[in-house]
Amino acid sequence: MDLLLEEYALSGTYPFHMPGHKRNALSMPNPYTIDITEIDGFDNLHVPEGVLKEAMERAAKLYGAKKSYYLVNGSTCGILAAVSASVPPYGKLLMSRNSHKSVYHAAYLRNLTTVYLTPNISEFGIYGSIQSEEVKRMLKKNPDTKAVLITSPTYEGIVSDILEISRIVHEYNIPLIVDEAHGAHFGFHGAFPKSAICLGADVVVQSLHKVLPSLTQTALLHINSDLILPESIQKYLDIYETSSPSYVLMAGIEKCIRMLKEEGEKLFSSYDARLDTFYQKTEKLSHIHIMRKSDFTSDEIYDLDKSKIVISVRETNISGKKLYQMLLEDFQLQMELYSNSYVLAMTSIMDSNEGFERLFWALKEMDDKLFYEKRYFYGDSKWLYQLYLPKEKKMELGEAMEQQVTAVPFDKAAGEISGSMVSVYPPGIPILLPGEVIDTEVIKNIRKCIQYQLNLQGIADIINETINIVNSKRM
Repeated sequence: MDLLLEEYALSGTYPFHMPGHKRNALSMPNPYTIDITEIDGFDNLHVPEGVLKEAMERAAKLYGAKKSYYLVNGSTCGILAAVSASVPPYGKLLMSRNSHKSVYHAAYLRNLTTVYLTPNISEFGIYGSIQSEEVKRMLKKNPDTKAVLITSPTYEGIVSDILEISRIVHEYNIPLIVDEAHGAHFGFHGAFPKSAICLGADVVVQSLHKVLPSLTQTALLHINSDLILPESIQKYLDIYETSSPSYVLMAGIEKCIRMLKEEGEKLFSSYDARLDTFYQKTEKLSHIHIMRKSDFTSDEIYDLDKSKIVISVRETNISGKKLYQMLLEDFQLQMELYSNSYVLAMTSIMDSNEGFERLFWALKEMDDKLFYEKRYFYGDSKWLYQLYLPKEKKMELGEAMEQQVTAVPFDKAAGEISGSMVSVYPPGIPILLPGEVIDTEVIKNIRKCIQYQLNLQGIADIINETINIVNSKRM
């Protein structure tokens, strides 16, 4: 693996993917020379009293939070801790359907009742934002809800109106948790959206490594409320976070925080200028389209993070997968992901002028060779909306995941209860959850996903068309 990584680093492939340091050689000692454990003078992340306590206080001050925690198990352990600290066992969680799998895992571990907020699907085939009116409607319908969890921004940079949502949620005296994993750069420059930290959210979880110059697995959890006690968050972090946190990773977090404090204004101003230049130059492309805020209605999104470059080919003769492959094989540009009709280029303050230039000229060269072709599937927002809608639920997630399962053919699965989480990756949003009923429409849509060669996960056997069902119905 080490030789393979070294070979890749020297290959000349440009990284339009996370982590946000973009493989730039930042000044850090050889990791082997600073890899230690909780020795004298270096504090303990689980009982911080010295240098780590001071470092986390600096992070809280920079982000404007009451309290911040270093996370070295990624945003995942932060989400698990936030949900566990907010919702008692067997309590009810109102959550966005397009949540990361860690939210579903938290619901499973706590035996929670889950109720879903479903955003609109845009013509680009991606989820829009969570509407505040939908939050109000669902809380009125579920007054026993113990917490609300929203994903904002989404993988593609779609932002919800957190200020209004937090106001509505707080009318019920319950906390709002925001999975802001892809928004750790928010609030540092006017060209990017404000962070949920300053918009009323009670707990905000951010992945530093996704969009900032920090090492993979590094993240932050911020508390900005009295509705969730820090002692409760700390208790669950002690459970979900490793008992041997890496000092190399924590040093990476501190270096990132220091860079933001000392150089943030200059770095973000230059970054904004590079992004603007790229967006301006790509306006003249004939067939390839770069997604912009103007492409959406106010009902679809509240705001858009322009650092996520969504490159659409939905009205051309190629698919998102083909675009992804061509960018990599012909131009040595590694994208973050592909979907049915687009690819996602993730950018950060560490991207170079050369990187943006390479991407533009690659798209320009490809654009000249493409032609118009209306691919109805790629623009079929109605079908995609149906695909992701929550299904009839016969068991709660936690109960269903504890059942024995049997793999049966698709044609025999109609009316049965799903024993698996089925999702299309990317973005990894479930189209079917354990405990939900597998109806004929679900089977039809699963087959359609296979037909269009989408990356379907959670099916027992795609080739032989079998799916896991729980062994006994609970009708």
